[in-house]
Amino acid sequence: MWKTVVRRVLIMIPQLFILSLLIFIMAKNMPGDPFTGKITPETDPARIEELRELNGLNDPWYQQYVRWMGNAFKGEFGNSYTYKVKVSTLIGERAMNTFWLSLLTAVMLYAIAVPLGVLAGRFHNSWFDRGVVLYSFISFAIPTFVLALILLYFFGYQLSLFPTTGSVDVREAPGTAGYYMSKVYHMILPAFTAAVLGTTGIIQYLRTEVVDAKSMDYVRTARAKGVPARKVYSKHIFRNSLLPVAAFIGFTITGLLGGSIFIETIFAYPGMGHLFIQSISSRDYSVITALVMLYGFLALLGSLLSDIIMSIVDPRIRIE
Repeated sequence: MWKTVVRRVLIMIPQLFILSLLIFIMAKNMPGDPFTGKITPETDPARIEELRELNGLNDPWYQQYVRWMGNAFKGEFGNSYTYKVKVSTLIGERAMNTFWLSLLTAVMLYAIAVPLGVLAGRFHNSWFDRGVVLYSFISFAIPTFVLALILLYFFGYQLSLFPTTGSVDVREAPGTAGYYMSKVYHMILPAFTAAVLGTTGIIQYLRTEVVDAKSMDYVRTARAKGVPARKVYSKHIFRNSLLPVAAFIGFTITGLLGGSIFIETIFAYPGMGHLFIQSISSRDYSVITALVMLYGFLALLGSLLSDIIMSIVDPRIRIE
């Protein structure tokens, strides 16, 4: 198994190289540059050209790419043209906010999806099952920004139950219990929104697996031996039905880390997704290329984690 993991990691190296090349070329083909937005009728064109020359933006693209990759191997992605700090520092500050939001989202997602999927499969064709299926269809059909705006309007503005922006109350002193409670409080509404939208696939997989498992030979044998229904579901059906869900854990975690752009933007939550949108608006290429590269790495890592988790959960399955 470990030989295969090492081989998969080695395969990721050329994949990341190709990804970095595509990202850099596409970023360079975007209209304008970081200094375009600073041009006003009073701006001296010679000064703008001087800034472009100082930052190496007039060099051939391949020279810029080699310079960018050389710095990337050192963990440096240059400086942000907008925030005037190192890109690695800027992303590091936002990454923790996105990590905690993604973690809370994952907890809510599985807390909602697993019970609904299992119970819908157990009580197949019942009113409860039909209600869960209807819920799945609705959550699948609603766009992210629509549900986020609805929840933000009712629970944030109308009822004032949750904050509508930020990640923590500025009046709380860092390190105190109130500070951490405030951070959790600010994450509840965006995390719940993302969790509701992400439950559809898990519910449908679990429901289908439970329905199929009820007709398996090992389940019929357990029932014929007089095993109580509760134990049949908990020790046989439920355990085996979790296998496809376990396969998606890696994708779920990395997907939440890289796929929170809309949620963070709508709730003005200062994470990597919010930073990504701001960087596009300001043409901050250093931040854009670093974030897209990070998202690509997370996607590859998610695939690897899913294979590893699946092989651990089911010893019959080994990565080949």
